[in-house]
Amino acid sequence: MFSGGIGSWAAARRVVDRFGSDDVTLLFADTMSEAPDLYRFLADSAADIGVPVTRIADGRTIWQLFRDERFLGNSRTAPCTSKLKKAVMDKWVKQNCDPAATVCYVGLDWTEEHRFIGTASGLRPGLRRVMADKGWTYEAPMCEPPPVAKWQMKAWAISRGLRLSESYDMGLGHDNCGGGCVKAGVGHWVTLWHVRPAWYLACEREEHDLRAYLDKDVTILTETVRGVDRGLTLRDLRRRIECGEQFDMFAVGGCGCSVDDEAAA
Repeated sequence: MFSGGIGSWAAARRVVDRFGSDDVTLLFADTMSEAPDLYRFLADSAADIGVPVTRIADGRTIWQLFRDERFLGNSRTAPCTSKLKKAVMDKWVKQNCDPAATVCYVGLDWTEEHRFIGTASGLRPGLRRVMADKGWTYEAPMCEPPPVAKWQMKAWAISRGLRLSESYDMGLGHDNCGGGCVKAGVGHWVTLWHVRPAWYLACEREEHDLRAYLDKDVTILTETVRGVDRGLTLRDLRRRIECGEQFDMFAVGGCGCSVDDEAAA
């Protein structure tokens, strides 16, 4: 499950270092909404691993999907995860792989172990158990020792001659949909406005147009004011940033593309 992020590269690198590159597939589900430099890093990192990328796609951007579904993705529910990533990958794997002879690897690391093995309470069983119940073996090499932090993965990639995706150099927490990930938090979007304003404005227009199309007061982001959650449009967030308002920059959220829907099943 090759996303173009640093975690998926590191996971693939561990697998190939351990078992070799024979019979390895780097499966990339394209949302058609990624930043150009992600595709460059995807190709470079695949060359480092020694396996070409197998690209698959639904064919729609996230915004086209939201219109078709008549639903604006947000941090709580994101059909782009289930429709443009999970469903596309599941279909390919079922058509091309034998569950008895296949191991599916994901790039979750030790800081995200709860999403892979589940929570102690059992309320979230985790990706590994959910997929095992369906007959598939899933592994997360970066959850295994020795633990490696994201900055160490980046240093590892650089030491191998790779140039990181520019989203990381810009300070974005992850490189999903050009930084315009609907599952990201307010702090992530604030950073996106500062480092990639044109991309932010494009997302802002899409959100504005979709609100009009649905004729509903829906938003990607929410904020809590005096204990009450309320919607926050990207347009309002930008205006408040421009007025000098400060926001929690640790509220970066997370994508969990192709993982969280299953892990919470």
